[in-house]
Amino acid sequence: MGKIIKRLGCCVREYKKASILAPVYVTLEVIMEVVIPLLMASMIDNGIEKGDMKYIIVMGIVLFLSSVASLIFGVMAGNKAADASAGFAKNIRKDMYYNVQNYSFSNIDKFSTASIVTRLTTDVTNIQNAYQMMIRMAVRAPIMLVVSLVVSFGIHAGLACIFAGAIPVLAIGLYIISTRVHPVFKRVFKTYDKLNNVVQENLHGIRVVKSFVREDYEINKFENISNQIYKDFSWAEKTLAFNMPLMQFCMYSCTLLISWFGAKAIVASGGNASLGLSTGELVSLIQYATMILMALMMCSMIFVMVVMSRASAERIVEILDEESDIKDVEAPVYEVPDGSVVFENVSFQYSGKADKLCLENINLDIKSGETVGIIGGTGSSKSTLVNLIPRLYDVKSGSVKVGGIDVRNYDIEALRQQVAVVLQKNELFSGTILDNLRWGNENATDEECIEAAKLAQADDFVQKFHDKYNTYIEQGGTNVSGGQKQRLCIARALLKKPKILILDDSTSAVDTKTDALIRMAFREKIPNTTKFIIAQRVSSVEDADKIIVMDDGRISAVGNHKELLETSSIYREVYESQVKGGDDNEKQ
Repeated sequence: MGKIIKRLGCCVREYKKASILAPVYVTLEVIMEVVIPLLMASMIDNGIEKGDMKYIIVMGIVLFLSSVASLIFGVMAGNKAADASAGFAKNIRKDMYYNVQNYSFSNIDKFSTASIVTRLTTDVTNIQNAYQMMIRMAVRAPIMLVVSLVVSFGIHAGLACIFAGAIPVLAIGLYIISTRVHPVFKRVFKTYDKLNNVVQENLHGIRVVKSFVREDYEINKFENISNQIYKDFSWAEKTLAFNMPLMQFCMYSCTLLISWFGAKAIVASGGNASLGLSTGELVSLIQYATMILMALMMCSMIFVMVVMSRASAERIVEILDEESDIKDVEAPVYEVPDGSVVFENVSFQYSGKADKLCLENINLDIKSGETVGIIGGTGSSKSTLVNLIPRLYDVKSGSVKVGGIDVRNYDIEALRQQVAVVLQKNELFSGTILDNLRWGNENATDEECIEAAKLAQADDFVQKFHDKYNTYIEQGGTNVSGGQKQRLCIARALLKKPKILILDDSTSAVDTKTDALIRMAFREKIPNTTKFIIAQRVSSVEDADKIIVMDDGRISAVGNHKELLETSSIYREVYESQVKGGDDNEKQ
């Protein structure tokens, strides 16, 4: 727990001043509150009972000023605590999000999207509430408890012993409650991850859900997870509900016992404080009893909040402490000489626990400016192969060289600036078409964006939109077709003006004519850029300088279209199923 507190403590930063001032103001507030019962006792004993009106007025004014001072310090403490806790939460979210941005793909694979979202929202909110409580109640409660006990023993040690008897009862009760509740809260936060995952899947695949009329199934799935959270939370809250009756039992018992024994002491002394207990001292003892028990109640609330937030803190620290397994070397290379790519005895697997290698003994030599086609069956590791070029993953053995230099020796950002990847799963962000294109180059002019769109064969359909390049794209690009989305993503990649361009099955949703036009534009406009084209269609790669045939993580064959038709049975089989089969059908 100490390690977690230390790690999260680093997120306070610029809010240290507010975090220190809040407890200071709380301390002053408590001092004023503890003084008030003493002032009231003095007013009763020396003013009301003696009929001294002047003394009553003076003490009344002092009481009023003390109450106002307590109020002012309380308001100031609340303001500083709110600033500190909100700022603390802001810094935690910022640090978590920043660290996630630095993750490699293998790091991201460890956490689900739903889990990261829950940690950034629900878990951080729990920590924020706990922190605000810590710098207010965790200061207020102990000070009030200790000072009230000391003053009570100073007034009448015998009656003050009643408090000492109530404290163990409360402590045991709170310990039992907290130990039963903590595991439940820990389980609930994991269930929240599942809930977010169900909602995310449903919204992301809403078209599929409606197409297959599976709304009822998704509703039931959501209800099951929601009911599980309800049951856990309701059980935890019912257990925590014993906290209040226990507090009230101790509070009323102490008040009753103090009143009983105090009244007997007053009667026995004839109201003479020097002989026993005065009326004003009894009133102050009852108020201190209330303060002590309220302080204990605050301690119990703090304890419960800490129990709740502990699970959240552990989940947050997991995100903060996760280090990217892809890091820059001490003296990285910042310039990529050219787009040549060499694979030397490369082997790779996503997990060290995997029984089988995804890539095994890969050797390739691609010259700068060449067009390389990659073809193979599903699961043959085509995408895995090209993911090693921009160092999205690191090889298990061997080396990948770009421009004659091992990719592990480059500055990661400098390398990826020169390698543009249009992934198999295209993603557009909410904003205009120009906003999306400028993800490739934030400083690109309108003319450069239009030129890149023309090269990607996207300009024709963009010009048909009412707002043209200022057309707003919905989140995920839901208001454009799959082929349009692919062409915009290609244009975005071209704006980087990379030395290496990787198209990972990114023309699968466009027709063959548009596909051919894109490849023709590449040959004419960017001849010096090395192009990797992963495709399922032979027509997309048949004019490439080299075609790599992948089979089960190995290179089955390398050559041009004519050579592979003669030497590769896999390539010939794919070609015949796509081309010759089509010709036979047309003749029939």
